[in-house]
Amino acid sequence: MIFIYNDYGGTHTTSLAAALHLQIIKPSSFPLSNEEILAVPYFNQLTKQDFGKLIFHGKDHDGNPVYTIGRKSQKLVVPSLESLGTMLFEQFKIEERLIFSNTSPTVPKIMSVGGFFSRGLNIDFIGVPLLIKGAKQCVRNIYDLVEATKQAAHNPSQDKIIVLENSQFQK
Repeated sequence: MIFIYNDYGGTHTTSLAAALHLQIIKPSSFPLSNEEILAVPYFNQLTKQDFGKLIFHGKDHDGNPVYTIGRKSQKLVVPSLESLGTMLFEQFKIEERLIFSNTSPTVPKIMSVGGFFSRGLNIDFIGVPLLIKGAKQCVRNIYDLVEATKQAAHNPSQDKIIVLENSQFQK
């Protein structure tokens, strides 16, 4: 299986999801400290040049690769990747599953504002504290999303590509 967590920027909730999926951070450490949040790989570190790029975070305990992608406001990114995956699976007889999991529903407003200040305007002294507060608000919800993503990936199905919008995790 290949897991791809996606959202607008690809650097906040997706990074938290990848870190939870890979057990870099664990529910036993909740609530997370400011330092733990800022130490999450790629958290608040990607730039505009990284939009649309698949970022590899590592392999989970089952050996499955975990990626993230910032799709900006482009609703066509995931369908394009889904179509590419289908083509590659058929062309090369690949027996993998591809799971796209949207983390956008977990984003609290304070995190959106923090991301705008930090990544959009490069005003970290305002944005980073808001991002940390937002991360603390949503990390349990992201954990639930990651667990639901793993469960969906392991559910028996003939679908090789699974797209999870995750509206049930709306903040």
